[in-house]
Amino acid sequence: MTTYPLSGIKILDLSRVLAGPLCTMILGDLGADVIKVERPGTGDDTRGWGPPFDEAGRSAYFLSVNRNKMSVAIDLSTDEGASRVRGLAADADIVVDNFPRGSLERLGISPSRLLQEHAQLIWCTITGFGAASDRPGYDFVVQAESGWMAITGEPRGEPMKVGVALADVIAGKDAAIAILATLAARHRGPDAGSRHLVLSLAHSAVSALVNVAQNALVSGHEASRWGNAHPNLVPYQLFDALDRPIVIAVGSDAQYNACVRALGLEALASDDRYRTNAGRLAHRDAVVGAIRERVRTQAAEVWLSALDAAGVPCGVVKPVLEALRTVEASPLTGVAPMTPGAVRRPPPLLDEHGALVRAHGWAAFTA
Repeated sequence: MTTYPLSGIKILDLSRVLAGPLCTMILGDLGADVIKVERPGTGDDTRGWGPPFDEAGRSAYFLSVNRNKMSVAIDLSTDEGASRVRGLAADADIVVDNFPRGSLERLGISPSRLLQEHAQLIWCTITGFGAASDRPGYDFVVQAESGWMAITGEPRGEPMKVGVALADVIAGKDAAIAILATLAARHRGPDAGSRHLVLSLAHSAVSALVNVAQNALVSGHEASRWGNAHPNLVPYQLFDALDRPIVIAVGSDAQYNACVRALGLEALASDDRYRTNAGRLAHRDAVVGAIRERVRTQAAEVWLSALDAAGVPCGVVKPVLEALRTVEASPLTGVAPMTPGAVRRPPPLLDEHGALVRAHGWAAFTA
C-alpha cells in the first residue's frame, strides 16, 4: 500500500461550495481520509451548478474540488444526524466547516465543546468576513471589497473581477496551510482555543494584494488599474503580435537590454533615459509604444523564439483547453495534484458511501 504524507489523518468535511471543499481536497490529495457530509436529496450546493454535467449527473463545478472523498448524506436537523456528526468529529483529526455563525451550535454540534472533549481535534471554520460577521461569503462580493476589482481592468474601464473565484481559492489554500501548521504543532498540546482556526475570504483576499498593498502603504497613494501592464515594471504587459497576443515580462535592467535587442530595437538599449527601470517608468509611453509597433510586425512564434533565446520571460496567451494540454488533467478528477499528492478516488456521487460510513464510521476507508 502506498503511504502519503497525511495517510491515516481523518478529516470531516462539513463545508460546501468552493473554499472549504478545495481545502479538504488538498488534504485528501496528500493522503488524508476525507468524509464529506452533505444534505440529503440535494447535497453540496455546487452539485446543481451546471451545465456542464458528466454522465453520472455530477456538475463540472463539483468535480473540480471534491476528489479523494467519501460522501455521506446526513440530515443535521435531526437528533440522529447531529449525533452521528458528533461521533464522526470525536474520532476525527480535523473538521472543516463554513456554516453561518451559530448554525452548528443550534443544531447541537458545538465546535468549542468538541474541542474541549477531544484533545486531538483541530477545527477550521471558513467565513466570509470573520468570526464576528453574519455576512455570507460570496467571492464576487469579496473581490469587490478587497481592492481587487479596483485594480483589475483597463485604466479607463470599469472595475473588473478576476475570471476565477480566486478569493475562495486563496482562502481554501490558506486554510490548508493553517491546518497543516496546527497539525504539525499538535504534539505540543495546544489548548482548545488554539485548535479552532477561523479564516475569512476577506482577509485572505486583502493579504493577497501583496506588493500592491505595500505600494499603497509606502506611498500613501491609492492603487490604480493598469490593465495588462504593471505598476512597477516596464515593459511588463501584453503586446499584439501579427497573429495572436503575447506577454513580455521584463524584471531587470539586464533583461530589458536583452529584450529590446532581441526585438531589433537597439536604439532603446543605448538611450540613457531607459537604462534603469525607474527611467522606463518615467517614459512608459515611449518605451511601450516602440515595442508595441515592433511586435505587431511579426507572428508570435517569431518573437517568442527570439526572446526565449535571449533569456527574456515571455509567453503566448493560451485559451483554457490549450493550457490544459500542458498538464495531466481529467474530465472526472480535474488537474492532477503535484507530488506528493495523488488522485486516489474520483469525486463521489451524493451519499455514495453512506451505507459504509453509517455501518463502519472511519473504518469505511479500510472496510
